[in-house]
Amino acid sequence: MKDVEAVKDLTDKYAAMRSEIGKVIIGQNDVVDELLISIFSRGHCLLVGVPGLAKTLLVNTIAKTLGLTFNRIQFTPDLMPSDIIGSEILSENRQFKFVKGPLFSNVILADEINRTPPKTQAALLEAMQEKSVTTAGQNYPLPNPFFVLATQNPIEQEGTYPLPEAQLDRFMFNIWVDYPSFKEEVDVVKATTAEIETTVNQVITEDEILNFQNLIRKIPVADNVVEYAVNIASKSRPNTSAASPETNQYLSWGAGPRASQYLIIGAKCYAAIKGKFSPDMEDVRAVALPILRHRVVRNYQAEAEGITIENIVSSLT
Repeated sequence: MKDVEAVKDLTDKYAAMRSEIGKVIIGQNDVVDELLISIFSRGHCLLVGVPGLAKTLLVNTIAKTLGLTFNRIQFTPDLMPSDIIGSEILSENRQFKFVKGPLFSNVILADEINRTPPKTQAALLEAMQEKSVTTAGQNYPLPNPFFVLATQNPIEQEGTYPLPEAQLDRFMFNIWVDYPSFKEEVDVVKATTAEIETTVNQVITEDEILNFQNLIRKIPVADNVVEYAVNIASKSRPNTSAASPETNQYLSWGAGPRASQYLIIGAKCYAAIKGKFSPDMEDVRAVALPILRHRVVRNYQAEAEGITIENIVSSLT
């Protein structure tokens, strides 16, 4: 009975958060949904979109509704691992002490993550996986909860260091941030060109976030739904017995087991915020695209024929 009431509480809190975020962010409903699902699922997100689509503002606004500490790290070609992790300094009493870097925060906005060298990307991604950092032989745990919301500009690729597929796999969602509709853009212009100050209120506490994360893990899932999720991931792997004809024709690489795990966790959370007590196949399909978007690799034939990742994922589900 307690878990039933907890699911209803999560639904109410989610609706309140959406309302608060809507004070600042106009439109982008799918993007907001996917970001919040990843947070309640203990996942990290990669937001891909052209500049000026309020990605930074969105992350900052969500952090305020969560009441969590927030740091923005601007990734540049000269950024070193110690710049984000921290480093040891010699104190006045001639003892070394560790000074924590900006990574020690609940919500991290890694702005333009593909603009920094691989060694700094690796330091961040290790922290994402281990939830701790090690320096000078000493291990330092990161705050809990801990989320990395990274942004990437898909247009200008000069002077960038694209994330390899193995590192992209660490992100639960790859969220495509698109242009607003005409009406939404009109509302954005009206709201941002006048003297209007909007206050975003905290909706949820740190303890509640942790409790909801634990709740999501406890939600039961039917065996046929688990098998459906694993089947989607299996069908994406070319030259295997489970591969679909479209996979063999258009993909050079498919999704690994982490995709299957995230499909189930994401479906659990998606079902819970809709007030359901167990996910079904429809909930798995609802989260499939942002989970698989960065985990399947198109081949040259797909690119030449204009077959998109969205087309391929749709054929898998």
